[in-house]
Amino acid sequence: MKTMLSKRFYSKLFRKTPLAWLQMTREKSRLAVAIIGIAFADILMFLQLGFKDALYDSSVRPQYALQGDLFLVNPKFETVFSVESFSKSRLYQAAGYHEVESIRPLYISSGAWRNPITQTDRRILIFGIDPANSAFNLPEVNQHLEDLKKLNHVLFDQAGRPEYGPIAKLLQKSSLQTEVNHVLTEVTGLFTLGASFVADGNVITSDSTFLLLFPNRQPNQIDVGAIKLKPGTDIEQVRASMEASLPPDVKVLAIEAFAERERQYWANTTPIGFVFGLGSVVGFIVGTVIVYQILYSDVSDHLSEYATLKAMGYGNSYLVSVIIQESLILAILGFIPGYTLSIGLYHIAYTATRLPVFMTTSRAIAILVLTIIMCFISGSIAMRKLQKADPADIF
Repeated sequence: MKTMLSKRFYSKLFRKTPLAWLQMTREKSRLAVAIIGIAFADILMFLQLGFKDALYDSSVRPQYALQGDLFLVNPKFETVFSVESFSKSRLYQAAGYHEVESIRPLYISSGAWRNPITQTDRRILIFGIDPANSAFNLPEVNQHLEDLKKLNHVLFDQAGRPEYGPIAKLLQKSSLQTEVNHVLTEVTGLFTLGASFVADGNVITSDSTFLLLFPNRQPNQIDVGAIKLKPGTDIEQVRASMEASLPPDVKVLAIEAFAERERQYWANTTPIGFVFGLGSVVGFIVGTVIVYQILYSDVSDHLSEYATLKAMGYGNSYLVSVIIQESLILAILGFIPGYTLSIGLYHIAYTATRLPVFMTTSRAIAILVLTIIMCFISGSIAMRKLQKADPADIF
């Protein structure tokens, strides 16, 4: 009877006393080290996943900026940075379908942009469009279509890297001329698309100017054919019909599949996706080891107290719950500074690279879940020592 009353007394005591919190805060220096370690692991995972998402998001910006429901490409197409051309006649064949509302050819190639201040050349992605029927669904581009009808006039991507020169500022003062592929051109306006792992900047010009910049290109060889369907059309049905009737030298893709090809190229063909994924795994492992060391030391330091609780009648399940609480406390306390610092680092990375590195709710939740799992794994390993604690051995 006395034992039962004693156990009830201590049960009420521990319900009122946050044992896990008191143990974690007793050694403040150890708690600080744990928080720093978890925050570092979270920052590493945030940066790796952030850059990987930025890689994929930036690489498909050109695709999603195009006007069209279906797109004709060469079957060998993998990335806009290195496209394979096909006959323009295939686009005219596709225009014969009664479901097609309009067609838009697009030329793509990489060229040299000369910084008008430093006179240094830098690679840039150049798009050639028909000014009478723009392939891009960008208001800034469509406002300057009349200007693009003039030969040797181009639009510059103001979201490109600063190494191309302060084009926006120069254009505010007066007209601006520079060389593109060693041809003197006039910058007639700006648009916003953004840098990517594919290219540090972009230029849009007319198809006529594009062919002057690339004299080896043939007018009847285009790189992408954008097809706009009539409203209410079953896109997949038309796509399948075109795919079956057109020659095998072209592929018909919906926008999702068109963009997915680009993503798959960077994820599987290049080592970039693997490197970022490996960095995230390393961050997870580092955090797990740090938390395990903290929890193991905490269990070792309080082994006699845990043995006392066992002698009083508390089972392993109660003691394990204390370790789980400590793991959860560490996960939350470490995640908060890691999340906050990562937002600042994202801003620095965006300013330096112009890549779309931003914090997203889904990524924050994913890292929080990974942090909790990381701490629980560490706590589970540390529990083994606790479960082996025998009051007879200690006393």
